[in-house]
Amino acid sequence: MSIVMQYVDRFHEILNTHADKRTTNWLLMSSPFPTLLICLSYVYLVKVLGPKLMENRKPFQLKNVLIAYNLFQVIFSAWLFYEPQSTHPHLLQGPKVVRVVLVPLYNPSSRFKLLLRMHYLSSVEIHKIVVEVKMVHASWWYYFSKFTEFMDTIFFVLRKKNDHVSTLHVIHHGCMPMSVWFGVKFTPGGHSTFFGLLNTFVHIVMYTYYLLAAMGPRLQPYLWWKKYLTAFQMLQFVAIMIHAFQLLFIECNYPKAFVWWIGMHAVMFFFLFRDFYRQSYASKKQRSAALAAAKAAAATASSNGASNGKITNGSSSYANGNGVRRRDAADYYIKGESIASAEGLNLRKPAFAAAAVASD
Repeated sequence: MSIVMQYVDRFHEILNTHADKRTTNWLLMSSPFPTLLICLSYVYLVKVLGPKLMENRKPFQLKNVLIAYNLFQVIFSAWLFYEPQSTHPHLLQGPKVVRVVLVPLYNPSSRFKLLLRMHYLSSVEIHKIVVEVKMVHASWWYYFSKFTEFMDTIFFVLRKKNDHVSTLHVIHHGCMPMSVWFGVKFTPGGHSTFFGLLNTFVHIVMYTYYLLAAMGPRLQPYLWWKKYLTAFQMLQFVAIMIHAFQLLFIECNYPKAFVWWIGMHAVMFFFLFRDFYRQSYASKKQRSAALAAAKAAAATASSNGASNGKITNGSSSYANGNGVRRRDAADYYIKGESIASAEGLNLRKPAFAAAAVASD
């Protein structure tokens, strides 16, 4: 056991050597293992423990909870999107140190040192430092937001919508905190914040959709843009790929490892979301087309039967030379869609068919 702890300590030493000193002592930033444990616990909860606990229970009705939760996510995402870009005008009115006290920092001693350094800086230099600090600060809150999004899946489990807990959903939510942890630990702010800013903007739109959907059926006619939301998410990953991989062709003092880390995450999620889009929307069009064709075929067969056969006691028999043909359920079942139920047709059982033939 002592050997294992020695390797763990050595691992932490290597991390701290290359870590950004501004975030090293922040909550959950000293080691990746707490974040990894939380992510693995989330996967176990939503895929194994949660469904098992809900197996013999009725689904929870969480309408008001979902409305409150989605509203919180909209506001939280909007704040995350605004905060790194905001700089209060009074911070730029000269090099007066007292005007920089509002910069949010976790370590009071660091703030004291920062103020002493900024005493002789120009307003432009002050602006640059303030923006950098705000971006680092927002990077940690973006990391924290990934844990709050676990509730998306937990609500699915509590409502027994286990079909919504897809592989894409669990991979996306389960690996994001761990992925973002490395960014906050080593490269907070700057180039790394682009995908976070873009992602929070997408989440503003996404949770607005969820908020409207949680309000009930009366708003359903206004939620026709769901598939465009998925396309918007895919477009986001394309933008992240371009932004990340451009540094492979441009000289920049940014770790190439993080270029690949961010870029390949975008590639992975793009293909996962593309498959989801195809399964959810492209295949739905194919099913609708097959259903319409089957309805047309059933209507044609029905009209032909009415003209060539007889109707007795509400049942139809079809003369075909020497025999009588009965329409079975299989005639109305195409690619998982019951045409009979869709059209309200009554399928005849063999006994009724025999009675019809006998009555002829």
